[in-house]
Amino acid sequence: MARILVTGGAGYIGSHTMVELLAAGHDVVCLDNFSNSSPEAVKRVQEIAGREVRLFTGDIRDRSLLDSLFHAVKVDAVIHFAALKAVGESVAKPLAYYENNVAGTLTLLEAMRAAHVMRIVFSSSATVYGNPDKLPITEDAPVRPFNPYGQTKAMVEQILRDWCVAEPGAAAVALRYFNPVGAHPSGRIGEDPADIPNNLFPFITQVAIGKRERLSVFGNDWPTVDGTGVRDYLHVVDLALGHVKALDWLARDHGFVAINLGTGQGTSVLEMVHAFESATGAKVPHTIVARRPGDIAACWADASLAHRLLHWQATRSLEDLCASGWRWQQANPEGYRTV
Repeated sequence: MARILVTGGAGYIGSHTMVELLAAGHDVVCLDNFSNSSPEAVKRVQEIAGREVRLFTGDIRDRSLLDSLFHAVKVDAVIHFAALKAVGESVAKPLAYYENNVAGTLTLLEAMRAAHVMRIVFSSSATVYGNPDKLPITEDAPVRPFNPYGQTKAMVEQILRDWCVAEPGAAAVALRYFNPVGAHPSGRIGEDPADIPNNLFPFITQVAIGKRERLSVFGNDWPTVDGTGVRDYLHVVDLALGHVKALDWLARDHGFVAINLGTGQGTSVLEMVHAFESATGAKVPHTIVARRPGDIAACWADASLAHRLLHWQATRSLEDLCASGWRWQQANPEGYRTV
């Protein structure tokens, strides 16, 4: 068992990962500046797990804070979620994304090195692949992101790769997520978009509960099963468990590795809408509109490397993720702001 620093731990994926880390017996230290999250999430993680999370409030770009944290707490490894993450916003505010996501990670790595903490799991993204040449996407596919958000993930991966070459004993796993969805089965933690959701699933749940009038489906003329975009939707609890497995790899191996986390199956927008309606009994009014610039037809993972190296695979169904996400939305119609 280890003591794990989770940066951005109050966020959607971070909060679910903290629950699974605590369940696995690890001690958890959370660092978050709450720019896009709520302290309430940390309270609920502790409630679910029945264990304490040591919380530090602050920013990964604050070197003095990081030095104080590493001095106060002996950390064995870091799981690094803290980042800005909206693709559209990254196009409008690229400097903010490079400064936070890339420069922030450099500051974190410098503080880790000074504290002799040499193991890190990095929250990367399938956006590093851009528009894939073939499906499913394997880890050796070309890395060619076409937006600043994806560029920041690719840059940090390269930094970690170089760091592992330069530093004896350094180990890093970059987990390339596909499309995390759903919520903890308790309904106590889940995805809480601060504004209009950037992703499909929270938009579906907000339409279903009446918060938004209807879902816009961006194009029905893609070369897919029903003309709508196809993605690899992964239950957030499965994703969280992937991070626990990545820590196991860090404990026995050195160097850098990038690993896809996905189901290995594609689901179209309309298939997701129908699956949600079937699982919940709720209706999701939707309208077909023009394609969005920058969208791609289809994207799903080859997750065989995760199975081989991490002994991990997604086990939760589309019905599971729809039901859990709806449970969270119904219990928390305004997210953590209902408290």
